[in-house]
Amino acid sequence: MEAIESIISETSAVLWGWPLILLLVGTHLFLTIRLRFPQLHIFKAIKLTFSKEKGTNGDVSAFSALATALAATIGTGNLVGVGTAIALGGPGAVFWCWVTGVLGMATKYSEGLLAVKFRVRTSNGEMLGGPMYALERGLGQKWLAVLFCIFTALASFGIGNMVQANSVADLLKTDIDIAPTYTGICIALLVGLVMIGGVKSISKVCGLLVPFMAFFYIAGCIYILCCNHGHILSAITTIVRSAFDPQSAGAGFIGGTIITTIRYGVARGLFSNESGMGSAPIIAAAAKTKNPVRQALVSMTGTFWDTVVICAMTGIVLVSSLDAHPEMHCEGGVSMMHAAFNTIPIVGPFVLAVGLFTFALSTILGWSYYGEKAVEYLGGKRFTIVYRLLFVIATFFGSIFTLNAVWDFADIMNGLMTIPNLISLTLLSGILVKETRKYLWEPNGLNLSHKSELDINLLAREKHLKKRKRGEKR
Repeated sequence: MEAIESIISETSAVLWGWPLILLLVGTHLFLTIRLRFPQLHIFKAIKLTFSKEKGTNGDVSAFSALATALAATIGTGNLVGVGTAIALGGPGAVFWCWVTGVLGMATKYSEGLLAVKFRVRTSNGEMLGGPMYALERGLGQKWLAVLFCIFTALASFGIGNMVQANSVADLLKTDIDIAPTYTGICIALLVGLVMIGGVKSISKVCGLLVPFMAFFYIAGCIYILCCNHGHILSAITTIVRSAFDPQSAGAGFIGGTIITTIRYGVARGLFSNESGMGSAPIIAAAAKTKNPVRQALVSMTGTFWDTVVICAMTGIVLVSSLDAHPEMHCEGGVSMMHAAFNTIPIVGPFVLAVGLFTFALSTILGWSYYGEKAVEYLGGKRFTIVYRLLFVIATFFGSIFTLNAVWDFADIMNGLMTIPNLISLTLLSGILVKETRKYLWEPNGLNLSHKSELDINLLAREKHLKKRKRGEKR
């Protein structure tokens, strides 16, 4: 096991070296500039999230699609992941995580746009889309689409399953002394019951969980920041300075090289918001929307809430707590979060336990949909039952096993998913510009009332089928 863990760790370090970091951040910058900073439309995007549309095509509402995407992204990456980044890369990793989120909003916008642009409707009326369809239908590169789906299916057992279950079981064992076996059984049963209902059941549960867990966790963070109010400015200064000079973090913090700081910041940023990974567009394709740009803007808000708000808040909470309480140690993400929330009298451990449990459960549910659609693309609907069974079993074993290498494995799968997705975003950037100009840049496009060519074709096809059925009845 030690040899396997060493290989996985070395592979992760090689994969997340300068080449992939430059590819990821470079794509964020390229799309930000070419699409004229879509981040500037964030307030309009937030407004669209809660607006209802009539005459749209899709399986779930835009809010439900966003809630499911947020459920999949707002997980242990926002809590334990940020703590791990600080422990391994120093406080400066929080800065690079935040930068990845700000720039990644343009990439998440682009992913959502292509997902709706190239989505397809199955024979039973279900909408399917994501990077695999953009790669196949947009670029004509089915082999890249197949690779993306293989990596997605494998990643669903890492970032989307075992990592989440393991973190929850570890925390509940430490805080409430609940045996990991019971935690594993509970999570596995809940996940199995929700997965039976398919995308509508998953989106409904996630739509209920996301607002609750976000409010619950943010309230705890605000309390800690109020307690650490005298150290907040110092924490922010430390984060910014150590982003460019890790040695300036001072005593109590782990120093290192800039590449280490950037690597863990970018890796955990991707782990958290998944911008560029290509996972969120899979659920975005199922959204009810009039045109690709509407859903693209809604999808973009996911990265804003996930990284720009929650991850930044988590980072400031942890660094300010380490500054206020020098006795705290940077041993790991879980222990760091545990120490920070213990500053909340009586209910601190409970707030963290409930927050992490709901975050992890929602992430597992969201990723179960991503993995299932990847498996469906590879082998058809008949293999999804087998996938669901394996996914539930993996949830249980992820809770009871000590998975030291699971984070590195998750990083590897994330990186491998990212490569074909970024290829499609770059080579199809012309379509991104064309659609954005049509629905967003033009004066009459700001109301986003136009229908996409796909929606027009789908409506025309539906009318044709209705006329045909009426003719057959006659």
